[in-house]
Amino acid sequence: MIKLSEEAEKIMAERFGKDTVIALATVENEIPYVRYVNACYENGAFYVITYALSKKMRHMQNNPSVAIAGEWFTAHGKGINLGYFGKEENREIAEKLRNVFSQWIDNGHTDFKDENTVILRVELTDGVLLSHGTKYEF
Repeated sequence: MIKLSEEAEKIMAERFGKDTVIALATVENEIPYVRYVNACYENGAFYVITYALSKKMRHMQNNPSVAIAGEWFTAHGKGINLGYFGKEENREIAEKLRNVFSQWIDNGHTDFKDENTVILRVELTDGVLLSHGTKYEF
C-alpha cells in the first residue's frame, strides 16, 4: 500500500473516513465496468461490504487492478477479497464498517449469515487528491 503525506492522509480521512459513495471501475475482457459503491477509507485503502459472487468480485479475481473516483479524488488500486464479513480475522474492520454503515447496514439487503457476504479492500497504488487549490499526488 502507498503512504500518503500527513496532510493528504488527514484530508482523505475527513472526506472519506465515513460512509461515502465512490465509483469503482473494474475490467473484464478489455471492457471497463463502473458502478457506485458505499465505501469507507482508512490508512491507504477503501473498504466495501459486498457479495463474493457479484460481477465486480469476479472481475477482480481475474484482474485485481481497479480505478476509483470520489469527491475531487481519483486513484488506482488493487482489489483484495478479505473473505467472509463474519470471520474472526475480519472482526476489527467489520466492527468499524458496521458502525460507519449503521444507517443502512441492517435494512435487510445484506445477509450476514451468508458466507458470500465479504469485505473488499481496495489498496491504493497511486492517485490524485484535490483540496482547496492544492493537488496531492501519490
